[in-house]
Amino acid sequence: MKNKISQEEQEQIISILKARFEKNLNRHADIDWTKVEAKLKTNSEKLWSLLQMEKTEGEPDVVAYDKNSDEYLFFDCVAESPKARRSLCYDRKALDSRKEHKPKNSAVDMAAEMGIELLNEEQYRQLQGLGNFDTKTSSWIATPEDVRKLGGAVFCDFRYGRIFLYHNGAESYYAARGFRGYLKI
Repeated sequence: MKNKISQEEQEQIISILKARFEKNLNRHADIDWTKVEAKLKTNSEKLWSLLQMEKTEGEPDVVAYDKNSDEYLFFDCVAESPKARRSLCYDRKALDSRKEHKPKNSAVDMAAEMGIELLNEEQYRQLQGLGNFDTKTSSWIATPEDVRKLGGAVFCDFRYGRIFLYHNGAESYYAARGFRGYLKI
């Protein structure tokens, strides 16, 4: 059944997340793992989404805590755009507009199927503050509506010691471009 996670899968993903948390303390210096774990154990649907992020090679990790909403923020923290999420156009409209050589899916649709959202530009910049990501690949990010209405979509990467924000036709797709997502728990 969709969005259902077994007890074994729950334990597996929590174990993976804990090991990643402990390995990358610089990403969450002021966050207590026991509180994150307690929140995870009471949110099986969100755990399912984290498992999907992991299965598609995103290496999700907690990167922030919002005191006002009492939510932890997880980003895909894999060094390059997740391998199992590449060669995707931007959204359903772009996918439907292609007459031939259609990609297997779109970034927006795949994210929705996984129960996550695409990083926006601000979040992408926050991610890059944690390390150097997408030095050989690029990632679609949430595109402003005014750009999307004109047929475009935006993506980012990290080259020459800086973050670049680019545009492309939303229907385009490349083997080295995927998407990065986030999840709030």
